[in-house]
Amino acid sequence: MSELIKKQVTDARAAMEKAIEHCDNELNKIRAGKASPSMLDDIYVDYYGSPTPLNQVGSVNTPDARTIVVQPWEKSLLNAIEKAIMEANLGVNPQNDGVIIRINVPPLTEERRRDLVKKAKGEAESGKIAVRNIRKDANEKIRKLKSEGVSEDEMKVGEAEIQKLTDAYIIKVDQLIDAKEKDIMTV
Repeated sequence: MSELIKKQVTDARAAMEKAIEHCDNELNKIRAGKASPSMLDDIYVDYYGSPTPLNQVGSVNTPDARTIVVQPWEKSLLNAIEKAIMEANLGVNPQNDGVIIRINVPPLTEERRRDLVKKAKGEAESGKIAVRNIRKDANEKIRKLKSEGVSEDEMKVGEAEIQKLTDAYIIKVDQLIDAKEKDIMTV
């Protein structure tokens, strides 16, 4: 396999790895009835006029499976943090006791679990689409190498390698969604 083809395969592998990582992160944001600090990762607090990630203005911990505790580093931020959590529309109610903010994560109903599984499957499908798009782009780049003197056989070998990668990463997405579905449906 020529160096040009190897580079395309390596680039595709790196891109697919990022797609899997993104898919995993999106799946982790879907709560499965258990409290997790990552549920608050996308929340930004108004910190002296600039939006700042919640985990940069306080510590976020889970003392037990149903509770998240946010302890701001400045007491003056309590109301701003509480407001940001409310506006994030997570389906939880923050309780401000003047020192920390407690969030009780309610147990999930069967119907809500099914909705979350649908959402998780949608994220997994997005991950698969991303992997397939990377395959398409890589194959197009390999075909363009013909003008640089790469033989038909080498192009076929390169495309076969890209297909092997695609299959492997699609399986990884399936494994992620299977684990997430099991996690969501476990009461």
